[in-house]
Amino acid sequence: MTRVAEILPAGSWTPTDVTDVFAADYEGRHRRRMMLPLRSGGRVLLELDHARLLHDGEGLRLEDGRIIRVEAVPEDLMEVTAHDALHLLRLAWHLGNRHLPAAIGERCILVRYDHVIADMVRGLGGHVRNVQAPFDPESGAYAGRTGTHGHDHAHSHDHASGHHHHPHD
Repeated sequence: MTRVAEILPAGSWTPTDVTDVFAADYEGRHRRRMMLPLRSGGRVLLELDHARLLHDGEGLRLEDGRIIRVEAVPEDLMEVTAHDALHLLRLAWHLGNRHLPAAIGERCILVRYDHVIADMVRGLGGHVRNVQAPFDPESGAYAGRTGTHGHDHAHSHDHASGHHHHPHD
């Protein structure tokens, strides 16, 4: 079985060197270990030390030297907009407080579709437009750093309980 040897940052490799494509939505690109289905019908093994999001435009260099391009496929998202920059910042704070993956732009925030979140945003005076687009959210402050508290949100905690996150935890 051919394995992924290295993940190459977007723009660090020559697009003409691509031999195949791994295309998936956000969930399908957030992996640690998986057989990745390729557009050609082939499969390659991804084995990482920890789960990470494979970003749109990254390259997967295989053991044999081939490069597979990562492609984020369109999915159901909400485009959140506001009256001004300060209002958008406040909406971003509320979305972040919900621990939602978000792609943050200068004038909008993209999050995965959720009717409860859409109602919250509208209740805060924001605007929501349903869109179909590739989702490539921010990685987070601790992504890819070793020796730090990874702030994995698979666990449950109550932020009102006095539980604080410190970079040295």
